[in-house]
Amino acid sequence: MHSLTGRRRFICATVLVMPQFESYISCEDAAAHLHDPDWLFVDCRFYLADKLQGRREYAEAHLAGAVFADLDGDLSAPHVPGVSGRHPLPTKDDFVRTLQRLGVTNRTQVVAYDMQAGQLAAGRLWWMLHWAGHTAAAVLDGGIARWRALDLPLRGGVEMRPAGNFTAYFDDRMQMTASEVERIAADPAWALLDARAADRFRGDNESIDPVGGHIPGARSMPFVQNIASDGRLRPVADIRARCDASAGGAPSDHCVMYCGSGVSAVQNVLAWKHAYGTMPRLYVGSWSEWIIDARRGRATGDA
Repeated sequence: MHSLTGRRRFICATVLVMPQFESYISCEDAAAHLHDPDWLFVDCRFYLADKLQGRREYAEAHLAGAVFADLDGDLSAPHVPGVSGRHPLPTKDDFVRTLQRLGVTNRTQVVAYDMQAGQLAAGRLWWMLHWAGHTAAAVLDGGIARWRALDLPLRGGVEMRPAGNFTAYFDDRMQMTASEVERIAADPAWALLDARAADRFRGDNESIDPVGGHIPGARSMPFVQNIASDGRLRPVADIRARCDASAGGAPSDHCVMYCGSGVSAVQNVLAWKHAYGTMPRLYVGSWSEWIIDARRGRATGDA
């Protein structure tokens, strides 16, 4: 697959059934389409401590008709220590084959969900679908926990859909490389926002990567502060106030989100998209890629 933007990408988007959901969707709205053949629900549950737990939980109980996508196996390329961040993107061809296997077509409304607060793995699939030119992709607000609380249908087993004929039109402008981040990090016209917990940003408590701290010039914007106590996204007014304060008024095309491996930062991208309708850029390699090159700057403490 190759990158293609502009008129052909617009044409691709216009074949979708309208209206479409492009950021979040409530469990109540999603439930109304549970058996719609043009809708695809994708279970993305994933746990760093036990990478098979999500697949086991899916087999025990999932949204009726949902298929499963694995963060490591389907939504990432293999991690190569010393070369890549912890969750590098798969090749474009591999991702298209994954979407086709899951049953995605260019008419499909995709709804991704998982269990964790913030829907992190689901957000990864959401971002990758938009990257591939498929804007009819949304994350289930509150995830399967909210679905269960509403006593909506679940069933066990492993499900598959007929293969889809999805065609991608990738937009690489949605992401940034490490060298690009180096060029903008000290530019006051840009906002580089770190989605990790504040103690990891400061370098006080690095439990995953071998080096603590943050990219010089970055500001702390922990993604967990987007999430209300019931697991759903906070009201739009709250998200806008937080984005404005964190980004210092920088517009979306001058905001770059990152985290440890490029996954949790997507939650900030998703919240921004939901609040404003536009998307900041993502540094996919994030901190785990940044620290591979010791010549790149590293900072600790508050911004």
